[in-house]
Amino acid sequence: MEQRHLGRTGLRVSRIGLGTLTWGRDTEEHEAADLLKAFWEAGGTLVDTADVYGDGESEYLLGRLIEGLVPRRDLVIATKAGSVPDPERRFDGSRGHLLSALDASLTRLGTDHVDLWQVHAYDPATPLDETLQALDIAVSSGRARYAGVSNFCGWQLAKAGTWQLAAPGARTRLASTQMEYSLLQRGVEREVLPAALDLGIGLLPSSPLGRGVLTGKYRSGTPTDSRGGSEHMAPFVEPYLDDTAAHIVDAVAIAADGLAVTPLQVALAWVRDRPGVAAPIVGARTAQQLTAALSVETLSLPDEICQALDDVSAPLHRYPDQDWSTL
Repeated sequence: MEQRHLGRTGLRVSRIGLGTLTWGRDTEEHEAADLLKAFWEAGGTLVDTADVYGDGESEYLLGRLIEGLVPRRDLVIATKAGSVPDPERRFDGSRGHLLSALDASLTRLGTDHVDLWQVHAYDPATPLDETLQALDIAVSSGRARYAGVSNFCGWQLAKAGTWQLAAPGARTRLASTQMEYSLLQRGVEREVLPAALDLGIGLLPSSPLGRGVLTGKYRSGTPTDSRGGSEHMAPFVEPYLDDTAAHIVDAVAIAADGLAVTPLQVALAWVRDRPGVAAPIVGARTAQQLTAALSVETLSLPDEICQALDDVSAPLHRYPDQDWSTL
């Protein structure tokens, strides 16, 4: 599999990443083992997790599999910290919480460092410079090789990236920002992606298949074995089962028929090759689904197909992004 630099850093990652959101909950250990082995054998390196996935079980499971199945040196392990199970405070970006969470992640993963450590979300209750200091400490101590953020909106990413470049003393350049991005969710193109491109921060799209909807599996209803049919994941899928999404899914299916490939391949190839994208994170539940996703490696969409998909899925961006001079 082709390897790409993550942002303006020396870290190289496979251009498709493996997500582990459901590991330890909806994905059992033998299924996770099949996924990781298939991913590794295909040349995949980037494996994404978080301390809250499965209440820590995702990291535990990944750690056990690394120990006995795949060499640690062959993987780029990315994890996240900052989300907390507190209804009064969903995110904690304090230095104390983040560094404690990192130590706990390393214990669960059974490793002395992660390759990429990301702040899971912006915490408005903590000064941003304190959050960013935690990233500096993690990298300078060797517990993380690179650092990034996740779910930061445009101004938050721009502020964080600029602070890291401009603040006095040695600073850890942000390597990545992880955001949802697909033909069904192009909101990052408004401000996040321009900021990332300007600052040299690599984009790691999550849910690149529109939470599974872009595969076309929901066109005739909700399969019982799908995420939409899962008690835990149904609310996650439901927002993309509206008429607007259905119109885009139909266009993807038409493009797939014309190219003699699958809708999954079309949707994944589209987001993989967008400007600024380093590696979409694919959260396959089975080895069969992962194999289907990895088959996109040989596919490049023709320009006319890309343009047609751009047009049918275009978000409405007006003032102040455009048209301001005509007001």
